[in-house]
Amino acid sequence: MGNGRAWVEEAWSKTLDKTLRNTARIGSGFPHASQGGVYDLAEPAWWTAGFWPGLLWVLYEGSGREELKALAQECEAKLDAVLDGYVRLDHDLGFMWTLTSIASYKLTGSDVSRIRALKAANYLAARFNLKGRYIRAWNPWKEGERNEGWAIIDCCMNMPLLFWASRESGDPRFAHVAEAHLDTVLEQFIREDGSVYHIVVFDPATGEVVGPQGGQGYAPESAWSRGAAWAIYGLTLGFHHTGKPEYLSAAQRAADFFLSQLPDDQVPAWDFRAPLEIRDLRDSSAGSCAASGLLLLAEKLGREGANAAAAKYREGGERILKSLYDNYGAWDDPSEEGLILHGTSNYPQGTNIDVPLIYGDYFFAEGLARLKDGGASYWE
Repeated sequence: MGNGRAWVEEAWSKTLDKTLRNTARIGSGFPHASQGGVYDLAEPAWWTAGFWPGLLWVLYEGSGREELKALAQECEAKLDAVLDGYVRLDHDLGFMWTLTSIASYKLTGSDVSRIRALKAANYLAARFNLKGRYIRAWNPWKEGERNEGWAIIDCCMNMPLLFWASRESGDPRFAHVAEAHLDTVLEQFIREDGSVYHIVVFDPATGEVVGPQGGQGYAPESAWSRGAAWAIYGLTLGFHHTGKPEYLSAAQRAADFFLSQLPDDQVPAWDFRAPLEIRDLRDSSAGSCAASGLLLLAEKLGREGANAAAAKYREGGERILKSLYDNYGAWDDPSEEGLILHGTSNYPQGTNIDVPLIYGDYFFAEGLARLKDGGASYWE
């Protein structure tokens, strides 16, 4: 690594050191958002439960620190109650068990982890709606609510669990479900300019499209930046697992839109089409997720011989990560557990706004690992 990338090693060292300090309090808990400098610990059924153990695995893989591995394994074991309890499971099985059980299986060869991930993949595949060709998002949040026709862009990131299960089991049906869902994403979620919808609602009985909803973006036709990041990364992963050029092309469209909308410091607004008075509010987690996805996209395009495009996305991903390190890091602040400041979880609901988010921290570390040595390939 040349002198121009010395910051990567520096950022990695500070990420490792701060995470090691955080383990003293967080242990094998499940942090989500930092409030007043302290990460709240969510219940294991919450969708973010995989990101802290995922961060521990990334840093273990790059450092060999056994205490990180031990805590990640403790987190994974705690998720058994969720997996076996069934009723709290939704579409985010991929986020939860890719970064725990698949990571563990890839790094340690654990048969127990392999079985956990296969169980999770079976439950995820069972959420497939044949008529609409989508994985159902969420479950009713309260009695009488109906959302069985909802699909969301985030779910692109859950498809690697299904592709892995097909390879691991030799059964192509998991991959068939994942491809069908991603094909629906291409048809219904990706706009011509590369921006994306967060939620598309289907008639669950007929599969007909009802229309979009704003979700965690400002409005149905706005451009929620974390949704764009999920699309960049998830569609690139879809190409990785299938070789389908349509996925690669759509990932590039989403990436071009994302990069074109970035402000001077390269960290995105929470919604690129939010009204000007609230567009200065950033989402650092969208930046770190997009950055890791851009680095993978560059790698895939480089292998396809598209070197100019590869360089554009690699440089874009690096610029985002370096700005997050230089301008958004809380490295030397003992009163803040979060690694990366200024994340926005859900602006429309008014929850966790302008705070560190565990998935922002995770994807930042994952992006650094990609820059360092191509590590942390749990989605692949």
